[in-house]
Amino acid sequence: MLTTQQHGMDVQKAFVKSNDTALIRCPQCDLIKDIAVGKFRDNKHTLKTRCSCGHAFVIALDFRKTYRKPTKIEGIYNLTGPPTSGGGRMLVFNISRSGVGFSVSGHHNINVGQKATINFTLDNKKQTKLCKEVIIRSVRENNIGCEFLDPGDIGKDLGFYLQPC
Repeated sequence: MLTTQQHGMDVQKAFVKSNDTALIRCPQCDLIKDIAVGKFRDNKHTLKTRCSCGHAFVIALDFRKTYRKPTKIEGIYNLTGPPTSGGGRMLVFNISRSGVGFSVSGHHNINVGQKATINFTLDNKKQTKLCKEVIIRSVRENNIGCEFLDPGDIGKDLGFYLQPC
């Protein structure tokens, strides 16, 4: 769960599970509650709520198919597909069962549709090393969105790492 500020109120991001419930935590008293949110799926993704302790905050619902975990992990990418090759350092800012988002600094030659190999080490106890083949799905300036070429083979350590809080 990610907390930020919006209009002077705490905003908490909550991932919606497959059973249309979301786990929310009051940023004031740390009370955790599992709430039903299925009725908001097609229209409202931001809810203002008040905890039993009296603290008001906003919940931003994330209805993605797979949980996207925010990270700050350094790694390396190598472009393997045409039109060009190359590579460099990257910062993985999120990871899910289906792919990763990373950023690069400076100029790059990354294009949608290119294939790449990414290498990084998870910030878990085991320091799990990952080497994955990906396809570039989005390029927004220096932010790159990738999909794993073999998402079915995420491995036990990555699966455990991606469990929502």
